[in-house]
Amino acid sequence: MDAPAIIAALEIRLPGAGAQALASIDQPTILVPADRLRDVCVALRDDPAFGFTALVDIVGVDTLPNEPRFEVNYSLVAVDVPARLRIKVRAGGEIPRVPSVTGVWPAAGFLEREVWDLFGVEFEGHPDMRRLLTPEDWEGHPLRKDYPVQVDTPVTFDAPTEVTEEQFRATMEKDRRLRGESR
Repeated sequence: MDAPAIIAALEIRLPGAGAQALASIDQPTILVPADRLRDVCVALRDDPAFGFTALVDIVGVDTLPNEPRFEVNYSLVAVDVPARLRIKVRAGGEIPRVPSVTGVWPAAGFLEREVWDLFGVEFEGHPDMRRLLTPEDWEGHPLRKDYPVQVDTPVTFDAPTEVTEEQFRATMEKDRRLRGESR
């Protein structure tokens, strides 16, 4: 089943779901509004016409400078068919949020925590939203494109790394020059 067929079937089961087909080279991909994510996921899991019973992965994407800035991508598998589907949800604003799908697929628990820890996307309704890969006292989210990763500051384990905006910009400019990029 391709993305337009999935969307047509979803519209019959969930009128006004608002899903859109996106171009993809490897598997059907649909964009779903965040406020309809849970309903769409339940339909895709429970309806025998779909049968997407397995959540394989949840991946965050920082699309800076675009707004909404973040995408959350869900990879689903229908084991009996077999078929794959990617669902994309966009989140923006000061604190990006999408609904948790832990009530649909319990396996989403750790995956959502990973995306929150690394990108800062909050999952509303998640039963245990805390850091997974970084220490509890870590500041920021290290896979955000604006996270200061190339810093000429010694690392200490008893205090957070503090970098001024000027230091961050100088480091980024030095990196661009080394790679031969220009602004």
